[in-house]
Amino acid sequence: MTLNEAFYQARNALSALYSDRESAAISHELIEFITGKSKLQRLIEKDNFLSFSQAELFNSFLKRLALGEPLQYVTGEQWFAGNLFKVNKHVLIPRPETEELVDWIVAENNALQHLQILDIGTGSGCLAISLKSKLPFSTVSACDISLEALEIAQENAQNLNTQISFSAINFLDSQRTDQLGMFDVIVSNPPYIPETESEMLDQNVRDFEPSLALFVPSEDSLLFYRVIAQFALTHLSPSGKLYFEVHQDFAEATVLMLQKMNFIATLRKDIHQNSRMVKATIRLD
Repeated sequence: MTLNEAFYQARNALSALYSDRESAAISHELIEFITGKSKLQRLIEKDNFLSFSQAELFNSFLKRLALGEPLQYVTGEQWFAGNLFKVNKHVLIPRPETEELVDWIVAENNALQHLQILDIGTGSGCLAISLKSKLPFSTVSACDISLEALEIAQENAQNLNTQISFSAINFLDSQRTDQLGMFDVIVSNPPYIPETESEMLDQNVRDFEPSLALFVPSEDSLLFYRVIAQFALTHLSPSGKLYFEVHQDFAEATVLMLQKMNFIATLRKDIHQNSRMVKATIRLD
């Protein structure tokens, strides 16, 4: 099988699941991962053959992709904020919108020294590790309810030479969270998709990404925002900041809830002009 044949085979196999543009993009990334050759190299060498081991890997990976499994889980990796993170089915796939949240936090806090930062629901650790990398004098703690997710986060922190304090915490357990200290920055990208919306999600998200990190009870869509905000009222330093990634459909409701809880809240749009991020500070007057 030549490089050119592999590309068209992959694109055709994925066309039932994705648009032409998406299936082509995934096919290019798949073959680059297997061969280590850039798109330009593959165009120049399009008639070169895959090795036997490369062809075996290609066929194995393509079967999984054709069933809807995300490419990131198939390859086991995803780039985020300039670093390569290990991912698997126990963690959400880091997304570009979340990189914008990192950029916002760094821009607002990079002049400050020795920040105490807490990342709630860390998953792969992408938020905590990226903040530690960009704010190196900070002390970063991160927690998650999933032991499997924490294992991946710890491996990513080690691979990327970042010192993070990880702990297993169910953040709905106030007896456990009350034991935590004070923080200058609290950040979270918690579950925020109502369970009733599950059928509206793309198959590769609904069937493969961890439901524990995705869904919230439909009757209480702001559950985690409310619980984390309540925690922040007693665990944020006087000048501290609380940052959330939010569901665009509930962004205004999140801001209103925070305002009622004595926060000053600011809503921010992502690059696609979706309401995606919120910053809140405790009202001191």
